[in-house]
Amino acid sequence: MITLPFAYDPPKLRGQLRATPDDFQVREVVDFALDGAGEHAWLWVRKHDANTDWVARRLAERASVSPGAVSYAGLKDRHAVTEQWFSVHLPGKADPDWAAIHPDFTVLEAVRHSRKLRRGALSGNRFRITIRDLTGDPVELAARWRTVATAGVPNYFGEQRFGRDAGNLLRAEAMLRGLEKVRDRHQRGLYLSAARSALFNAVLARRIAGGHWDQALSGEVLMLAGSHSIFHVAEADETLRRRVADFDLHPTGPLWGAGELLSSGVVRELEEAVADEWPIFRDGLAAAGLKQERRALRLLVQGAALELPEPDVAILEFQLPAGAYATMVLRELIQATDSGN
Repeated sequence: MITLPFAYDPPKLRGQLRATPDDFQVREVVDFALDGAGEHAWLWVRKHDANTDWVARRLAERASVSPGAVSYAGLKDRHAVTEQWFSVHLPGKADPDWAAIHPDFTVLEAVRHSRKLRRGALSGNRFRITIRDLTGDPVELAARWRTVATAGVPNYFGEQRFGRDAGNLLRAEAMLRGLEKVRDRHQRGLYLSAARSALFNAVLARRIAGGHWDQALSGEVLMLAGSHSIFHVAEADETLRRRVADFDLHPTGPLWGAGELLSSGVVRELEEAVADEWPIFRDGLAAAGLKQERRALRLLVQGAALELPEPDVAILEFQLPAGAYATMVLRELIQATDSGN
């Protein structure tokens, strides 16, 4: 694993995350309505200190269907209290009794819909995070929070992406070197995602070290804020630089795969130089059939709020887009001891 530099001065404050699962609350945000009819049962579930895939399997058991008939938009933190949608394919079947399946989760709502829930089909996640045993100046915390809420943070992939002790990354290397055969499609996908994420983080770290992670360079691939629409810029003029400064556009980094990089000039040189340091991942991801894609280098925090109910307790509320990591926001604020790891 590479060292990930901070966007701002390293934080001096310290605090405890996830002293209990209730200290880390996540609520999925979707922007579509359910039609109330169809062969898919959509379930709004609150889980407590439970794994998303494990919950999905318990729902499949209750409905007497295969695990493949249950889907969800994304994995949520295990050591947390989270609320999210699941869908269960029940063609020609009535809903079973969804009550009291297991003490670690509750089905709060069940609604029928004509389509299954697909991975990534959410606009974001809303967080309420309690930091305990806070040491340091609360004024400094408030100031750092204002900076983060105003200017954003590096859009790193979080440690969860790489597994315990970076195990997914180590397995990815072994798999791509041909030292380990992985037949399970899901596991293979996890390892490839870990390798891809590591390359992205390395590029972003290099951009931060260069002081231009949040600036438009010539040869940049820019992403329109609030979307995944991208376009290449041969020369970054003053208008584009201003739009980046105003958060209308974001610089991007590569999600590695087959084909030519979408960037050019100094940006492409930097990205290729980083990839050359990870040839096993670079070549293996291309050979695996993944396509070149892009991810924004900068992550904006929405709806930011801070409460200080006690001298050593802080409560943060904020919303992030799908695919972003709350832990990467928190690392710019405090040196955290995380009981969830």
